[in-house]
Amino acid sequence: MMGGYGSFGWIGMILNLVITIGVIIGLVLLVVWAIRRMSGNPIQPVIQNPSGQSAKDIAQVRYAKGEISREEYQQILSDLAR
Repeated sequence: MMGGYGSFGWIGMILNLVITIGVIIGLVLLVVWAIRRMSGNPIQPVIQNPSGQSAKDIAQVRYAKGEISREEYQQILSDLAR
């Protein structure tokens, strides 16, 4: 006898294992998705300014660190003034 796997033998057993693992992974992903959906939390977090600094303060810090040039800093300030 072929161990209950019909004419496929070991190939049938391996295929059965792959399908079973795929179904289990699919169920786990479905549960995770459902929990995230019901919790109301977005998958991609919204970018927030945790320090409470204004845009002008951030531009000033970036200019002080040398991340932006004087012209870029002045352009940011003029854009914010509009």
